[in-house]
Amino acid sequence: MKRLASYSFVLVSLLIGISILSTVTLGQSDWRQIPIRPLRAFQPKQPKRIQLPNGMVIFLQEDRELPLIDGTARVRGGSREEPATKVGLINIYGEVWRTGGTKAQTGDQLDDFLEIRAAKVETGGGVDSTTIGWSCLKDDFDDVFKIVADLLHEPEFREDKIEIAKQGEYDNISRRNDEIGGIAAREAVKLAYGPQNSYARVPEYATVAAVTRQDLIDWHHAHVHPNNIILGITGDFDSSAMEAKLRQAFTGWPKGPAVKKNEIQFQPAKPGYYVIPKEDVNQSAIRMVDLGTTRDNPDYYAIEVFNEAFGGGFSSRLFRDLRTVKGLAYSVSGGIGTAFDHPGIVRLSMGTKSQTTIEAIQGLYEEIDNLNKQPISDDEIKRAKDSILNSFVFNFDSPEKVLRERMAYEFYGYPADFLEKYRVGIEKVQTADVTRAGGKYLHKEKLAVLVVGNTSEFDKPLSSLGPVTTVDITIPPPPGEKPGEAK
Repeated sequence: MKRLASYSFVLVSLLIGISILSTVTLGQSDWRQIPIRPLRAFQPKQPKRIQLPNGMVIFLQEDRELPLIDGTARVRGGSREEPATKVGLINIYGEVWRTGGTKAQTGDQLDDFLEIRAAKVETGGGVDSTTIGWSCLKDDFDDVFKIVADLLHEPEFREDKIEIAKQGEYDNISRRNDEIGGIAAREAVKLAYGPQNSYARVPEYATVAAVTRQDLIDWHHAHVHPNNIILGITGDFDSSAMEAKLRQAFTGWPKGPAVKKNEIQFQPAKPGYYVIPKEDVNQSAIRMVDLGTTRDNPDYYAIEVFNEAFGGGFSSRLFRDLRTVKGLAYSVSGGIGTAFDHPGIVRLSMGTKSQTTIEAIQGLYEEIDNLNKQPISDDEIKRAKDSILNSFVFNFDSPEKVLRERMAYEFYGYPADFLEKYRVGIEKVQTADVTRAGGKYLHKEKLAVLVVGNTSEFDKPLSSLGPVTTVDITIPPPPGEKPGEAK
């Protein structure tokens, strides 16, 4: 190990020496004078798309580097569609779908079967979909895929595993007010979208307790149909042979009802100041929020560059001015949020010590005002674009990452070449585009400002900035218990 470290040190030193020698040889006295070659064309290998007669969409992406086959089936329908009286249903479903086993085998038996093959099958629930995925050696594909198929067709949702999943939800509820960052993130979403919005709701003891085994069965029967599924597989296989297997496995599966997306209302909180007192901390979590936009917005690429320049990294304005120069922030970031099929959140986030809370808020306001007084410069935009483009390829540097992104575009109805267009879109952004995007979507007077912290230690009362609303984050007790009795 010591010898390897020595070799590594020598190699690094040699490379540094070569770099310095090359600079001198080229006559460059300043590293900024070293010519930078343009980025190569970005053309990732695209997966093969197949659509079965029953509506199932399949993507196959060969990757022969290792003798592995990984796959994910994404099923339309998630927590945004669950009943308000049973929030938490999808969390429980996503866990028990796998742990509950199939009609033929319990979840524990599946664990043993997979463990000796160094394979895994996992399920999960999300806001707009549920998933089942697997990873295995190519030689074990048929055996492992049979488990996946059985879970798609005949999950059992055993009662003992439902109780374990519920207990996990209860534990999460009991701890959700422990850490100010988590509180701020959760409550900021409620301010941006509205407390009853499907993207902002959180499980409570009563809503979790209301979930039954029949609810899980009914959800599965209502959503898990081939026309609601996008299946992606990557790994060491022949696409033609894999396609034949999948057609044999799924072509006879009849269509079911399509999942209908709920009409979700967004009702942002009124602009103003909101506080959550927390006496056991010595710092404040600050969030400024408003409704954002979607990724199919023509302004998307300008927004991406604006976000990077304004609050996206170590060289951003927010980080440079509020953390480096003024020393007001432990962490600071912000920008105009975008999402695939619903508005993202305009969000400025900052962590500061209790004694600089009001000063930090005023500092964020000043940065917004400065966008008009000192628009983001050409140099800032160049750095932002370089940062985005130079890191872009690392987000898609494997066939699996490309496949996952392609599946997302299919799921949300985006063009198949959205990924390839991204780089070109960023490159075309001009200074005027960034200035316009910032002015269009970021408005100080529209922001709801949330502060979580020890109000007795603030440098000034929050009310010195304007009227303040106290946000109640008391956790409702479990059914049958009075407030204060929950353990």
